[in-house]
Amino acid sequence: MAPRTLNSTQDIDELTRRMKEEELLSLSLGINSDWHSGEAKKRKRKDAGDRKLMEVRDEMMRVSRSKRHGMKDGKGVELINMLISSASTVIAGDNAGTTIEMIGELYRNSSFSGDPVQRLTAYFADALAARVSTIESPVYRAIMAAPSPEEEFAAFVELYRASPYYQFAHFTANQVIMEVFEDAELKNKRNSLHVVDFNVSNGFQWPSLIQSLSDKATRSRPIFLRVTGFAQSSGELKETEMRLASFAKGCSNLVFEFDGVLRGCRPSELKIKKNETLVVNLMFYLQTLRSNIEISDMLECISFLNPSAVVVVEKDGDGGSGGQRSRSFLSRFIESLHYFAAMFDSLDDCLPAESARRLSIERDHLGMEIKRVVTTEKAEEDEHVGNEGMEVWKGRIMESIGFQRVKMSSRALSQAKLLLMIKSHCNCSSMEYGNGGGFRVFERDEGMALSLGWQNRHLITASTWSPMLS
Repeated sequence: MAPRTLNSTQDIDELTRRMKEEELLSLSLGINSDWHSGEAKKRKRKDAGDRKLMEVRDEMMRVSRSKRHGMKDGKGVELINMLISSASTVIAGDNAGTTIEMIGELYRNSSFSGDPVQRLTAYFADALAARVSTIESPVYRAIMAAPSPEEEFAAFVELYRASPYYQFAHFTANQVIMEVFEDAELKNKRNSLHVVDFNVSNGFQWPSLIQSLSDKATRSRPIFLRVTGFAQSSGELKETEMRLASFAKGCSNLVFEFDGVLRGCRPSELKIKKNETLVVNLMFYLQTLRSNIEISDMLECISFLNPSAVVVVEKDGDGGSGGQRSRSFLSRFIESLHYFAAMFDSLDDCLPAESARRLSIERDHLGMEIKRVVTTEKAEEDEHVGNEGMEVWKGRIMESIGFQRVKMSSRALSQAKLLLMIKSHCNCSSMEYGNGGGFRVFERDEGMALSLGWQNRHLITASTWSPMLS
């Protein structure tokens, strides 16, 4: 067949259009090819970095035991400085190779079974490695693999038994709640107590309160206790209810009720009775909120419940709301580093290095908290908050919605001291306010707050707030 001739303007226009389309297609394919080539190279470098991290991490785990007591003097300070430098490099993000090398060096000098600083370094190195790795990579999956619910619960129980950490928080809060109830009982003849717990956490706080109320009650005047507990899952709420109801059965003269509520329910939706003494319990709850705005909104909602008191217990400096709420990731990282350094050091005083219980606590509880702090991006803070301490900001907000701080009682202070005395690894000198090692109790802000500390580092702080008198 003879080739077709171009014998019209229409044919020429059609050919020109097709040629332009082919040119554009060719150009587009070229651009896409270059782009994909660049992306492929970047991904290849990323994968290589992930493999290198996995290799050096595996090597650290293989030789971990040989490093148990192998650190020289001054090496601990050096490791802390290496961690801070590595975090700075991660933030900069302009040299992936250097970042991988620095994290690798952390792994080579750390150990999950070494001294406290080596253990601390291993978990922070893991958290930094997870932050710079791809989600699909083996190193990320290995590091971020969550413990089973049974392992997580077991680690919490072990820490509860070994350290005064959680016991201080729960007993101090319960002492405040008992005093609020006794005051209302004396003034208003109320024998019903309702505690709204925004972070029920398996209900470990409440057996001691149930026992104290049962000891106080009589046959002629029983006490009614209702706990409304918030949790993430219905399964956790069901187990908590069964655990507390079973304990309460053995307590005479006490009528106990548990209402489980899934997180997300607004405080205004709760069932509040007029004849109850209402106390709101914020046990490590504010730190779970992502921004100061969320905290402010929640506290305002709580004020509408008109509680007799609000008990606030917070961690000091784990990167959440317990310490200074900084915009900078590096500031939060350093703050968390010092906090967890005290936690790991205190465990060395509670359990031997070879203890499986200690490894469980560090791996399935503290280690998971470290990864959460390092890998989770925080919401931007409000401009008016700036870099104020959380106590200053919280006080201003609480006062603006009608609450005032209440001085912690001498009974709460004495109970905290007694707790430390009971723990076998603590001694009497650890409770003095001067210099000294071990766990210590601190009165703060002229007695308006009570803290548990390790040496001179505050770990947990409890405070009480009541409605201002009109």
